[in-house]
This record gives sequence, C-alpha cells and structure tokens, in this order.
Amino acid sequence: ARHEMKPNAKQIDTDGIGGSIEADFDAVVDAFRNNFSAHGDVGAACAVYHRGRCVVDLWGGLADADTGRPWERDTIALVFSAAKGPTATCINRLVERGLLDIDLPIAHYWPEFGCNGKEAITTRMVLSHRAGLAAVDGVLTLAQVLAWDPVVAAIAAQQPNWEPDSSHGYHARSFGWILGEITRRITGQSLGTYLQHEIAEPLGLRYWVGLPERELPNCAKLIPPEGGSDAVAALLGADSLTARVMSGPSGLFGYNQMWNSPAILAAEMPSSNGVGDARSLARFYAALSGDIEGVELLGAAQLSRALQQQSRGADAVIFRETCFGLGYSLQPMVAPGAEPRSYGHPGAGGALAFADPDAGLAFCYITNTMQFDPSGDHRSPALINAVYDALAF
Repeated sequence: ARHEMKPNAKQIDTDGIGGSIEADFDAVVDAFRNNFSAHGDVGAACAVYHRGRCVVDLWGGLADADTGRPWERDTIALVFSAAKGPTATCINRLVERGLLDIDLPIAHYWPEFGCNGKEAITTRMVLSHRAGLAAVDGVLTLAQVLAWDPVVAAIAAQQPNWEPDSSHGYHARSFGWILGEITRRITGQSLGTYLQHEIAEPLGLRYWVGLPERELPNCAKLIPPEGGSDAVAALLGADSLTARVMSGPSGLFGYNQMWNSPAILAAEMPSSNGVGDARSLARFYAALSGDIEGVELLGAAQLSRALQQQSRGADAVIFRETCFGLGYSLQPMVAPGAEPRSYGHPGAGGALAFADPDAGLAFCYITNTMQFDPSGDHRSPALINAVYDALAF
C-alpha cells in the first residue's frame, strides 16, 4: 500500500523515463524530460505528494553514466544537504517528547562541549546556524572524520568561529555532527539509527544516513560539477571562512568523485550524506505536514515552533541570503517558485525536498548530475512550476 496511486494512474515508459502520474500532471513529465534534453541531467527522479497521496513518481536516465546502468524504480542517490530536513526532524521529535530543551546549553547534555567560549551555545543556535561553529578546527584525517568520535571531539574542543548568536552562517557539515552527538547523548543511538527507527521504518522510506552495504548496488554514481571542487578555495583562499566550511574539516572535502566512495556513503554525516529515493523524501515531507497512514512525525504545535524564522539575511559563510527555522530552510532559501510558507532543504548540486503546507504539497527532486550554475539551476524550478500549474487546474 505504500506510495500507491489511484488505480487509473497513467504509466510512463518512454525515452528512458519510467514511473506513473495521476491525471493533470503530464506537464511535470514534459518538464522532467526537458531537464535531460535541455538542462544536462544524466539521471534523476522526481516525486510529488498532494494531500497525502503520491501523484507523481518519475525516474529516468542513467544511474551510472560510465557503465550505462539505467536509473530504475529502486535507484537511490546522495542528496547532500537535503539531509538536513530529516535530521532536524529527529531533533524536533526529541524536543516534542521533552527529552531535549533547545535553550539549555549543549554542555548540559554533552559536558565536554562546554569550554573555550562554547559554554552558552544552545541547540537552538545550531539549528538556526547561529552557533559560530560552521568551520571545524583541528587537524583530522578522512578516516577520523568518518569514524565520528574524533570529529565530534574536535568540535567539542575548539573555539567558535565568531561570537555565538551574533550572526548566522551556514553550518554545512558541523550541523549534522553536533546534532547527531546531542542525539547520541540523549538516546544512546546514532542519529542514523534513531532516524531509521523513528521515521524511515514506520513510513516505509528508502532513506538512510549511513548507507547499508546491501544498498550500494542501487546507488546512483554521482557526476561532479566541472571544476566545481576547488573553485571557492581558489577564489577566496583556502584560509577563508567559506573555504574552511565548504571544504572542511582539514580541507578533506570537495565536490568530486570522493562522494562515490562506499566508506563515505556508509559513514554518518547527518548534514550532508543522506541517501534515498525521491518518493521517500516526498513522502517524508507529506508525513511531516500531516499524517500518512497514521504516522505523524511531529505534532502541529512543534512543527509550528520549528517553522518560526530564527535567522534571515546575508549569510556569513555562503554568498546568498539564507533563512532558517529550527533546522529547516524557509523561503526564499528553499526553492524558486515554491510558495511563501514552504519549508525543507536544498542540497548541493541540485537535490531538493520541501513541503508547501498551504497547497498540501510535498516535493522531491534528486539527481546524480551536480550543477553549480551562476545563473541558477533550472531543473527543479521547471518541475516546481509544472507541479503548481497542474494543481491550478
């Protein structure tokens, strides 16, 4: 019964594109197909829920351009920072259950954290990217970062990058490590394990932070952007805050083939290495905004608190206006074309998942084809516009 459409749903199987849509959503198929012909997509998937029911479920192209492996129904892909939405939901569930007070110092739960100017930093500041811990200091190897304990120990030992709560700046990776360690201190489970038990399994989602080895054959092979990996460091210098955040810790990360490594996919980086399929992330946001088959991820009161704006304006780390609630990105950061009360999170290179509670809409687009186009990524906006046009009929 999971992900079922109406019996009269239209089946799609042409030009390497598969899936199904309900009536009136043909324009979404056209936009999806056009992303391959006009906007450089190699492999991708798009799913939409409307008022609790899946109405669009599309996939197509190649999961692995090197071998010619097609993108199929069960293909999953790395979603980068689109992972921040499910991660934030784990934290908000802890709050709702009275297990976490986001206005207490983090050191209340994680005593080692309370040193070197971090004594008053709260979970609220991390969720809203105001903690001043965007760049992870300390010299670390990739193996240490992937092992979890060394990188969270480095964060616990360091000084803030700026005065906590004085401004906001995108905590690209530290967001997940800090929130994941808070989760572990409270529940005894890693965030990836907690997420599976509390969210993915009850909803029947194919989404993981820490990919099981059995799923590696289903994972799409990422195609990095041309020259995108080292552009920030080259432009600003490796010591700039932006370069330290986006390539850190210790300059270990670029947007290159490293993200195809089984070791990286299997590790837990709750801010940036979620892996799943489009229908699962759309279903996740549908359940977050309502109730799917009796599964309610957050009550209305906690969701309302989580969507109150905490930070907005020029970002101290990335060159754009950002806007955050309690872990979720808010408009105008979510996506061009999404309605004003939409919330969710984009991911580097093109991934996007969000909910529009006013339209009863949940949307996800994933791709293996990273793009960093200064003029903007045209793929998800084209799909979003087609979805809203369909809903207007």
